[in-house]
Amino acid sequence: MSGWLAGRRALVVGAGSGIGRAVVDAFLAEGARVAVLERDPDKGKALAEALPDVPVTVGDATTRGANDAAVAAAVDAFGGLDVLVSCVGIFDYYRSIEDLDADLLDTAFDEMFHPNVKSLLHSVKAALPALQESGSGAIVLTESTSAYYAGRGGVLYLASKFAVRGLVTALAHDLAPGVRVNGVAPGGTLNTDLRGLPSLGLQARSLGDTPNRAAEMAARVPLQVALSGEDHAWSYVFLASSRARGITGTTVHPDGGMGVSAPKKRS
Repeated sequence: MSGWLAGRRALVVGAGSGIGRAVVDAFLAEGARVAVLERDPDKGKALAEALPDVPVTVGDATTRGANDAAVAAAVDAFGGLDVLVSCVGIFDYYRSIEDLDADLLDTAFDEMFHPNVKSLLHSVKAALPALQESGSGAIVLTESTSAYYAGRGGVLYLASKFAVRGLVTALAHDLAPGVRVNGVAPGGTLNTDLRGLPSLGLQARSLGDTPNRAAEMAARVPLQVALSGEDHAWSYVFLASSRARGITGTTVHPDGGMGVSAPKKRS
């Protein structure tokens, strides 16, 4: 432990698995006190049993009530709140507009945008008074490579992650100078439990169960790495820390170099 987050009080939303759980572990290792909001009761129970000092609120992050309860639990436990992280997300398994049934479009849109966008707004709104009172508040929202490169998700997923890009920009502008707002845009992630839209029959499908996923992930990026939630978590640590005190309205890209051409092999 290097203590990058010593004394920081954090709430991580969507913390039951994948990147969110890795962020919780990294924050704790760096000296933060952490509370979580998790929708899945089984994941919430597992968190509470594994981390008895972490206040766990079980609830739906797309609702005001769950976010208000999670913020209240964090403030009651820690006396305040310095950091908000959201790792909430749902996927569409690359469904194009051509493959979307018009009769399902309204429902699929709500299923995508409520967790991927509206939940972030509710989390920020609920946490904002405590973050502003902190004097050094920081918000870190989870974007995706899908917000920068076509083909890394379907039309609804890409649109929702472009919206998160917009939230980072708008919130950073509106909340300066008291609260910094940044994003992390992970590339593909090993062992994620990212699920699909129920209206498309994808709710039982987990992205982390994709066959040969590690090899496929490594093959598509210049660094030829398959990254885990633990790899991504350090970007959140940096942005939540005082070392990033001059950074707002930007995004860190732990994606294996997806934005650059693959290096040429030397003979």
